[in-house]
Amino acid sequence: MKTLKTFIPLFIVLLALFSACVKQSNTEKSTSLNADYFKSTDTGVQTGGIKVIPIQTSKGKFNIWTKRIGNNPSIKVLLLNGGPGATHEYFECFESFFPGQGIEFIYYDQLGCGNSDNPKDTTLWDLPRFVEEVEQVRSALHLDTTNFYLLGHSWGGILAMEYALKYQSNLKGLIISNMMSSCPDYGKYAESVLAKQMDPKVLSEIRAMEAKGDFSNSRYMELLMPNFYAKHICRIPLDQWPEPVNRSFSKLNQSLYVTMQGPSEFGLSGKLEKWDRKADLKTLTVPTLVIGATHDTMDPEHMKWMATQVQNGSFLLCPNGSHMCMYDDQKTYVNGVIKFLKETNEGKKKVEL
Repeated sequence: MKTLKTFIPLFIVLLALFSACVKQSNTEKSTSLNADYFKSTDTGVQTGGIKVIPIQTSKGKFNIWTKRIGNNPSIKVLLLNGGPGATHEYFECFESFFPGQGIEFIYYDQLGCGNSDNPKDTTLWDLPRFVEEVEQVRSALHLDTTNFYLLGHSWGGILAMEYALKYQSNLKGLIISNMMSSCPDYGKYAESVLAKQMDPKVLSEIRAMEAKGDFSNSRYMELLMPNFYAKHICRIPLDQWPEPVNRSFSKLNQSLYVTMQGPSEFGLSGKLEKWDRKADLKTLTVPTLVIGATHDTMDPEHMKWMATQVQNGSFLLCPNGSHMCMYDDQKTYVNGVIKFLKETNEGKKKVEL
């Protein structure tokens, strides 16, 4: 018994020492990972990860603004904003989640958006040209099949699909967020589903203004904000909308938006009116995550179907979310994206969400 009494305190001491060593090891490991993540890979004068990339177009050279956050040699997520014509700023919510997971991500304002040049030339608002812009940005940032993930939201989802259909050999993974693969189908959904959910009197007044082309009438947005935006764009009370969303939307390039999308929120009438890639999804072999939301402006069933058409597709539904479900169903959205990034980085072709 005396020996046992001596052994027990000794065992406790050894256990405490072991626990301390493990804790110290984990702390050192975490510190090392943080040091690697925040280690700058830039040379010369440091700019906080900002890199301005000159791109070549048919109308000459223009500057494109990008900003890298973090450093991860195997996961680099290039973000394509929606609109068309919004800015990278509404993606700022990712800063609350991605760094803690060691995920490198890159803000990118497309030509005509945010901090990038705005040539104010509608001939440059063209889908194939935007695809080549993304490719020039990718090349300048040294992204390749060992690390390059492309996340496109809304219009950015169209751009991401188009890019992947031409350049998927450069990709490690693709995320199509809140975008259908057919604009005609989107138009039908807006007409047959979304419009019918609106108060008939409100819809009638909106339709009357659209018929007159009276889109600059302040009444138009006064009706849309509570009756459409607060229900299908971001399901958060309008006076509580996240500041990055308001800031991004306040800078929307109307010329770019109307040229590509058209002025109406119910369907498209711009250059994208007949865009349809449903039949081409089967050619995509890169691991692909499609994200939809129950209250989205886009048909969640169509987006679920998209995930079955690509060869290595996964689908994430945000049941409480709408078009901006990275805000109004945030945990579902972010956790799903992180899981997809990590599991495909480990070699999985398809992720169960």
